[in-house]
Amino acid sequence: MWLHFKSKKAQDFGLDIISVGNLTVGGSGKTPLVIALAKSHENVAIILRGYKRDSSGLYVVKDKKNILYDVNISGDEAMIYAHKLPNAIVIVSEDRKEGIKKAKEMGVTSVFLDDAYSKHDIKKKDILIEVTTSNNRCLPSGPYRERLWKGKKVSVYKEGRDFKRRVELKNSTQRMSLVTAIARPERLDEFLPQVVSKNYFADHHAFTKEELLEILYKDKSDSLLVTYKDYVKVVNFNLPLSLLDLEVELLRSL
Repeated sequence: MWLHFKSKKAQDFGLDIISVGNLTVGGSGKTPLVIALAKSHENVAIILRGYKRDSSGLYVVKDKKNILYDVNISGDEAMIYAHKLPNAIVIVSEDRKEGIKKAKEMGVTSVFLDDAYSKHDIKKKDILIEVTTSNNRCLPSGPYRERLWKGKKVSVYKEGRDFKRRVELKNSTQRMSLVTAIARPERLDEFLPQVVSKNYFADHHAFTKEELLEILYKDKSDSLLVTYKDYVKVVNFNLPLSLLDLEVELLRSL
């Protein structure tokens, strides 16, 4: 990874490009932070790989007005952006440079890259979310994908200092079963109301209607309590849903 960093020369695309991510594997809350930061920009595009989507290549998931593809094509995180940022363009592409070129063709003046610290060949501003861990080793002995390299300028954002989370419970019922497929689901505990059960699935899990119905029947629940990341994948099942809607309030500007 160090050789990769040292061998790359950053290409200037003539746009304001900002990457938001973290150095460790697993969730850090980058999606709601990107949303909060992007809301203050006009003519903006969000570009991400589209992890675990049932497609490959470049897709404009959303133009400035319309969502053009479903969650299977986009992946769950891209669909969150599409719903939460009604004026933004959302593009999925394994090749971030191709995504940037497409966004520039569509007239954007600023781009947010989801989790692109390692793309050292793109001229950008890097924001890293600080994640507390007792193991400071790199993979495979620890959680770090790579280091904060000397000479690499970044802004480090820390929850509680630079941003804070706000959670709104929508469509609550008396008996709710928590169902979620996010990394480190214990992060939800401080925001949870009383639930009948907690049902954790692997990050980015593709739910089936049958497995969700089984939970409803087993728990005799009135609704399934989900995060927005889960919601975009299951809303079309027409099941009773309650929503933990997480947003970030910025305590620090870009």
